Amino acid sequence: MPMFDALIEARVEAGLTQAQVAERMGTKAPAVARLESALVTGKHSPSIATLQKYAAAVGKRVELRFV
Repeated sequence: MPMFDALIEARVEAGLTQAQVAERMGTKAPAVARLESALVTGKHSPSIATLQKYAAAVGKRVELRFV
């Protein structure tokens, strides 16, 4: 599953808005919106630390694999 889809799916499953995720991450809603849209456009690659914060905010964890 593409990263964007996984992020959105996790947020929706958690029943959270972008604003709620942002609050849990210690940032503002526009930052979460930029993160999600950047993954669609490919203009920005978020850091692992940012992905870990997002994952924790939605009750998930990041797992990185080379297959």
